[in-house]
Amino acid sequence: MPRLWNDTIEAHRAAVRDAVLDAAATLVASHGLTGVTMSRIAELTGIGRATLYKYFPDVDAILLAWHERQLAQHLDHLSAIREQADTPSPRLRAVLVAYARLSQHRHGGDLAAALHQSDHTTEAHARLHTLVRELITDAAEVGQARVDVPADELVAFCLHALTASSTVASDDGLQRLVTLTLTALKPTAAD
Repeated sequence: MPRLWNDTIEAHRAAVRDAVLDAAATLVASHGLTGVTMSRIAELTGIGRATLYKYFPDVDAILLAWHERQLAQHLDHLSAIREQADTPSPRLRAVLVAYARLSQHRHGGDLAAALHQSDHTTEAHARLHTLVRELITDAAEVGQARVDVPADELVAFCLHALTASSTVASDDGLQRLVTLTLTALKPTAAD
C-alpha cells in the first residue's frame, strides 16, 4: 500500500482513539465511573459499538489508555518546562513548580488517583524520577544542590513533599511548599 494511504489510516485510527478517550473522560466527569459504558462512549463519539470493540475490549481498557495518555502529556509538559530555563537552579525550580501544580489540580480526580496505584504507572514514575534526578544532579554539579545525600533520595523527598500540594488551595501556598522543598536541597556547609 502507498505510504500516504498508511499515513491516512494511522491518522484516522489515532483520531478515533483520541475521541474514545476524550468521551470516556467526559462521561467520568459528568456521570462518575458507573456512568461509563461502551454504549455511551459509542454514542458520544458517533462510532458504532462494533468499531469501538475493535479498538478496546472493555471500559477498563479505555480508562487505562486514557490514564496512560494523561501521564504522557504530564511528562511531556514537565520536559518542556525544563527546557525553558538556561541554568540548573531555575530549571529545577520550574519543574518542581509545574509538578506541584499538577499534583494540586489532581487531573482526572478520583479516577486518576485510583489509576496512579496501578502497575502501568511504573514507566511514568521512572521517567519522572529520572527527569528530577538529572535536574538535581545538574544543580549539584554547579554547587546549587547538596551532595551529602544521594540524588535518588533527594528525588524521592521532593516528589513526596510536593504531592502535599494537593491539599494546598492557593498559589501562594504552593509556592511556599516549593520554596521549602528547594531550601532542603540547598548545599550544606560541608558541601
